[in-house]
Amino acid sequence: MLRKALLGLGLFYSALSFAEGQAVTYEVNGNKYEGYFVEAAKKDAPLVLLMHDWDGLTDYEIQRAQMLADMGYSVFAADMFGAGIRPTKVEDRRQHTGELYTDREKMRALAEGALKTAKAKGANTDKAVAMGYCFGGAVVLEMARAGMDMDGFATFHGGLKTPEGQNYSATKGDLLIMHGTADKAITMDQFAGLANELEGAGIHHEMITYSGAPHAFTVFGGNNYREDADKKSWQRFGEFLEKVTAASAE
Repeated sequence: MLRKALLGLGLFYSALSFAEGQAVTYEVNGNKYEGYFVEAAKKDAPLVLLMHDWDGLTDYEIQRAQMLADMGYSVFAADMFGAGIRPTKVEDRRQHTGELYTDREKMRALAEGALKTAKAKGANTDKAVAMGYCFGGAVVLEMARAGMDMDGFATFHGGLKTPEGQNYSATKGDLLIMHGTADKAITMDQFAGLANELEGAGIHHEMITYSGAPHAFTVFGGNNYREDADKKSWQRFGEFLEKVTAASAE
């Protein structure tokens, strides 16, 4: 399915002269997954580990990966569901995300497996940032709480709740949380709760809300897409990437 998405986007990519990416099949705990890797032209460019939304790794994440490659970053878009699993029905999406929400050890193992695969492909994991959308944002925060050694963690309209028994005491990188003030799926109460938690834990963070932006405000062509919030959050993310990866190189 991922290969079909790549073919469908071929004309778009060639028109914009993006770096050439490739589908990557890899294994985690004996199960096959299919991610997407695009390598920056510059040797040892920082890595962005991209975590997908609840519909799996689709052409949306591939497009974002290519945009980041055009900015000079290598990108590995992880697969959190399994090779060929790209759910289109809401009930299936809930099933696959629900499995990982209730099995946080598996979620962490899949994130670590994706990072190891990126390293094996030649990515510079010594300068790396994790970013994710919606469900992928929740995965990114799970990575932060797990103490994964990365320069930064960024979420776009991502899940913000901290599971019972977890905290941010092991977090190593900076956090950037970008959220829609009009998001009814992930409320501003949850946003405020995370802000209080991070402040109490002494975690360096920045949290931004965008007025009028509902859930999934960055998804091109979607009913909830908000161009102003999308452009502002993407610009801020670019600045964040540059700052935290530069700091790690010093």
